[in-house]
Amino acid sequence: MGSSLISSDSLSLGLAKPARRLLAILEHVFGGVVAFGLALLLALVLAGFVMRYGFSSSILGAEDAGNWLYVAITAVGAPLALRSALAMRLDIIHVRLADRPRMVADVVAEALTLLSGLILAHGSSTAARIMGGTNAALGLPQWVPFVVFGIGGALVMLFVALDLIAKGRPEILIGAAALASVLFWCGQQGFLLSLPLAPSLAMGLIVVLGLVVAAPLPHAFFAAAYLVIPLGSALPEPALVNSALSGMMKFLLLAIPFFLLAGILLTKSGVAGRLVQFADALVGHHRGGLAQTTLLTNLLFAGASGSSIASAAFGAKMFQPELQARGYAPEKAGAIIAATSVIDNVIPPSIAFLIMATATNLSVGKLLFGGLWAGLLLAIALFVVIRLTCHDTPVSARSDGRTRVTLGLRAIPAFGLGIIVVFGIRLGFVTTTEAAAAAAFYTFLLSLFYGLKTRGLYDAFRQAGTEAAAIALLIASAAPFAFLLAVDDISGAIGAVADLLGSGPVAVLALSVAILLIAGLVLDIGAAILLFAPLLLPLATATGLDPVIFGVIIVVNLMIGGLTPPFGVLIFVVAGVTRIPTAALFRSALPHVLTLALALFAICLFALVQAGLF
Repeated sequence: MGSSLISSDSLSLGLAKPARRLLAILEHVFGGVVAFGLALLLALVLAGFVMRYGFSSSILGAEDAGNWLYVAITAVGAPLALRSALAMRLDIIHVRLADRPRMVADVVAEALTLLSGLILAHGSSTAARIMGGTNAALGLPQWVPFVVFGIGGALVMLFVALDLIAKGRPEILIGAAALASVLFWCGQQGFLLSLPLAPSLAMGLIVVLGLVVAAPLPHAFFAAAYLVIPLGSALPEPALVNSALSGMMKFLLLAIPFFLLAGILLTKSGVAGRLVQFADALVGHHRGGLAQTTLLTNLLFAGASGSSIASAAFGAKMFQPELQARGYAPEKAGAIIAATSVIDNVIPPSIAFLIMATATNLSVGKLLFGGLWAGLLLAIALFVVIRLTCHDTPVSARSDGRTRVTLGLRAIPAFGLGIIVVFGIRLGFVTTTEAAAAAAFYTFLLSLFYGLKTRGLYDAFRQAGTEAAAIALLIASAAPFAFLLAVDDISGAIGAVADLLGSGPVAVLALSVAILLIAGLVLDIGAAILLFAPLLLPLATATGLDPVIFGVIIVVNLMIGGLTPPFGVLIFVVAGVTRIPTAALFRSALPHVLTLALALFAICLFALVQAGLF
């Protein structure tokens, strides 16, 4: 018996090293493919822009080619995100489990991920066989993106298996593979179960289970959508995959990787550092000077990145050490960084508003303009709470006017990015995707000018491509859930509850805020927008609320959720960089959460005034 265990352990250790080596090779190769794919996508969109404005012509099939290329980037990049924060695992419960329950949770979590990969691979293959016809613009079969997406599912399974073997956990892999196989087999048998529960609600419960055991959120969505097929789901496996692809294959969403790339290049080139110096010269002498500098930097940086997660990661690396050196407690410094990064997904360009426009067909330009004044209001609120809570913190010396002007001039290249995006979109000169591509190209030129080396450029394209793939997979995975919510008329149920509360704009707004605050506790902002914006927006507009203002309320509401337990994605990003316990960060962020909630209340009052209630 003892020799058997020793033999098993030796085999496990013997397989771990080659698995780690193979995983490293695959990550290197696929990282290069993602970087090249993003560069090709950028070139394609820029070429279309030049053809349209320079030659009054167009590239035949450019939009379809861009969408298909984005699918390829997602298929190759999504497996790379499995071992990072981009996997969107909720581990706040998982880490508190005892050894044996944690092992069971690991088996379930990895089984859901393997099942997701299997669904994508098998479902895409089935859909590709059904799919007929040829894309008229590209001259290629319509099944091509399905096959590519299916390859992505197979890569997910491969990466999960290699990762578990590399960690010396073959027992988890065996248990997860067995459970995933049984679940997949059950779904293929055509069983039909009768339960007093709508498929969409059952799917929601399975997703919650996935979150509890720390399964990656997108894969929990896919697995849950498949597991409710026996409960009468309107989405059989091929339709599930088709719904997912339809959810992500939208030309507007190509702006996401470009905005991510712009923000990363600004940081790597040192241009973002100039924003920090300029912000410090303006507000560093105030009470809580460095904290105010962090806030103003996020306000300025928001015009470049459009991503609160990117801003939180940047702030944690840039400001955390200096804040602690100036006397801030580590958890207080981290909470300030997380809270101030909320602004980046509200001030344009905002990835959250791009997703909102995709989910609701609202005007991107109007949403971004609405986000501008809302973001400024949030910044004022945070300025006040920092000033009140950081009264005992050392301040910087006041900079003279000449220094401020000099540093402002040095930061002008970063401001050019916001001008390209906001005014280009708002005045109708360019589409959102073209503006994002122009912004990415602009920061690429800035990076070359400021001497960023080839390796730095490659890393930026790889990182942006991987992050964009993770976001695209989340958007794709949420699409089937959104479809089932519509089929089960969950919007009607919410409307019935609103009727009980009075059915007016106040009741609908109060109910919407409550639902979104709860959703923000456990869901990523992108997933929550995709699921709840289409449900709540019709109810709001029916009572006379302005749809754009209501869209702003949704985003601000969910961004506050980024600071609240248990998910609190911004808190987790800061914790991941600084290694500060999440519980301490959540506690320290409470004053900022309450202040942002007051700002949200002010925006809701404005919405009611616009609706003619006051």
